[in-house]
Amino acid sequence: MSNQQESDLLYPLDARPGVLESTFAALQHVLASFVGIITPTLIIGGVLGLGSEIPYLISMALVVSGVGTFIQARRPFGIGAGMICVQGTSFAFLSSVLAAGFIAKSKGGGPEEILALIYGVCFLGAFVEIFLSQFLHKLQRIVTPLVTGIVITIIGVSLIKVGMTDLAGGFKAPDFGSPVNLALGLGVLVTIIILNRFGNDWIRLSSIIIGLAGGYIVAMMLGKVSFAGIDAPLISIPVPFKYGFDFDWGAFVPIALIYLITAIESTGDLTANSMISRQPVKGPVYISRIRGGVLGDGINSALAAVFNTFPNTTFSQNNGVIQLTGVASRYVGYYIGAILVILGLFPIIGAVLQQIPKPVLGGATLVMFGTVAAAGVKILATENLDRRKMLIMAVSFGIGLGVTMVPDLLAQMPKLVQNIFGSAITSGGLAAIILTLLMPERDAQADSIPEAPTKEAAQS
Repeated sequence: MSNQQESDLLYPLDARPGVLESTFAALQHVLASFVGIITPTLIIGGVLGLGSEIPYLISMALVVSGVGTFIQARRPFGIGAGMICVQGTSFAFLSSVLAAGFIAKSKGGGPEEILALIYGVCFLGAFVEIFLSQFLHKLQRIVTPLVTGIVITIIGVSLIKVGMTDLAGGFKAPDFGSPVNLALGLGVLVTIIILNRFGNDWIRLSSIIIGLAGGYIVAMMLGKVSFAGIDAPLISIPVPFKYGFDFDWGAFVPIALIYLITAIESTGDLTANSMISRQPVKGPVYISRIRGGVLGDGINSALAAVFNTFPNTTFSQNNGVIQLTGVASRYVGYYIGAILVILGLFPIIGAVLQQIPKPVLGGATLVMFGTVAAAGVKILATENLDRRKMLIMAVSFGIGLGVTMVPDLLAQMPKLVQNIFGSAITSGGLAAIILTLLMPERDAQADSIPEAPTKEAAQS
């Protein structure tokens, strides 16, 4: 590790920051992931008509995310990656979870029957990812820097649309793209950039939270924040399988397939985290860390089903927080976990944070998502990009980003095909894996693309 790399991190992986520094860093991770953790629950609850159950489900989403984040950081019994891997409700499962809910609803089931079926199939499906994690170390031919670099880049690029949508006001907002929304989001973005370039460690450490707090205050002054509609219980107690347990093969198969895909996606996120945290991205230590991280994802998803929330995964946006703050200490993960659990147990706190306007949040997440994409490009830059690898990259990016740019591409296909291959990460990642297997390595020197001559060589 070079001195330049060491200087990029204020607190490396095994450093122990003070309580104040750790709390500051943890708060920024929580603010970056909070909306992402609760949004899938809000969507699922609204579509399936779960009504009064939604506040409890949101609380459980935060509690399980906190416990899962602690497990990833602590790595007990080899479960977890041993890094800051913030766990949160996965958007990838939205379609398949809704499909399971509609199966229960078509049979005349109410909220309890709907949730019993969803959590039953999600619990059993988690063992697909748990099983797969035990064989990741034997899949080095597939889990290559080329494949993971492609997946990470696609993850970052596809998330940028989410950040930009929030910056403009949020999906279907009546004032979408208004000058006020754009000014709020860009103000937060510029603030984070300026503060991040300061030489003072405390200012850099606090760049995201200061940017969000400043945007929040300005939004309040503009009348874009209201606490009038907040109505949350004082405390929420986790109850295992509160709604019961049910199973249906038609609901299980799509969810099991998404668990397979999530393992690939998590591998990319964990690789980006390893790189940003200045850890190896090749060799036995890397494979062990990825194996433990994917195993942690699977076990945390099983815990999510037990405690009445939806499947979890490693959030990629938090890699951007590590990059921006320079804090990679896994001990910060303990603080993140504790804060999320507190937010879940005392939902009034989370209800207040939930009022952060979308443009303010989008200004912060935009740069984080961009950082994820840049991390993928950095991994690809370490590769000797011969013609084979360039072709794999071209096809993977073309397919992955193509399904995002043309969302109606699969409109005539069966719903299951739409659910699986309508994701940029899924399509691009699977394309990279299949092409890697079908196109064997050749002599790198014979197949390499000639490098452009340097300025000195040209002059000589």
